[in-house]
Amino acid sequence: MVSLRSIAPSLTRITIAGAIGAALHIGQGDCDLVDAKAVQFSRAALAQTDIDGEVISCEGPKDHAPSFECREKVGTGRGPKVEFVVDPVDGTTAVSKGRKDAISALACAPAGCLQVLPDDGYYFKIATDYHSIGKLSMDMSIEEIVRTVAREKGLTLPTFTVILLERERHNEILAKLRKLGVRILLIPDGDIAGAVVSCQPNSGVDLLIGAGAGPEATIAATAVKILGGTMLVKVWHDQKDDSERIERLKKTGVDVDKTYNQDELAKGKELVFAASGVTKGELLDGVRIIPEGAVVCSICMRLPSGTTEKSETTLRFKGHPVYKQFLQ
Repeated sequence: MVSLRSIAPSLTRITIAGAIGAALHIGQGDCDLVDAKAVQFSRAALAQTDIDGEVISCEGPKDHAPSFECREKVGTGRGPKVEFVVDPVDGTTAVSKGRKDAISALACAPAGCLQVLPDDGYYFKIATDYHSIGKLSMDMSIEEIVRTVAREKGLTLPTFTVILLERERHNEILAKLRKLGVRILLIPDGDIAGAVVSCQPNSGVDLLIGAGAGPEATIAATAVKILGGTMLVKVWHDQKDDSERIERLKKTGVDVDKTYNQDELAKGKELVFAASGVTKGELLDGVRIIPEGAVVCSICMRLPSGTTEKSETTLRFKGHPVYKQFLQ
């Protein structure tokens, strides 16, 4: 039987397909079109991948956006039995407006290893590298979290960099960060990439903080675990939540008072994270459309080895088994 490890590098073909599908519609102002084409291209690439796979969660249904079906069967049926959490475009709005920081991303593991928090409201997330493992808690204030991570990394606050989504719900957090005097990177979309770069050495980013969606938390946690970092995730209570949200989450088995970590969201020692850039961002460069094809930057990382591979792929659309059917 072919192992997940042996096919891991080929999983970037799926995120490459999603990135190209989305990138062909950059700046056109149509989020649904971006999502639909990314899903369509990703699905076509998955159909040609030698796996017995299942998409257990895909970002999109909450917003009624085009997406994979929950528990959708994918692959040729030949190969390892695996499950996916897929975000064909993390940063749909950014792509539709021609802005930076959008990627196509997935997490893959043997069946039963990935835990996905429902795509229902937001979850508070913290991610950083190995220096702060076991040192952080969701009971800490924003100031305590920042000071702890800075201390463990040996950084002063003026040289410490926090990345977070530019959202109204983060205004209070942003005010506290500015008062601390840290460097702040506000990104329009894409907290998966933000979590990854917070764990990469010499990325210039030290901490991801803020509230985002559930499926992205599992994808990000997979990458964070592979990189040896730490990630904490907990249900975010928002004033704009509808009154029945907490009960819905409880019915699905979510412990609304629990802090989940990377080892609970991505279990086991055989994991793969793959991503491809759609628009230029902190993690990856964006798709470059060239005559007859495209150039795509990707990253793939896996356990148990902890290997990270970055690649640049030049594709010719004409005659390609995936793209020729969509680009006549």
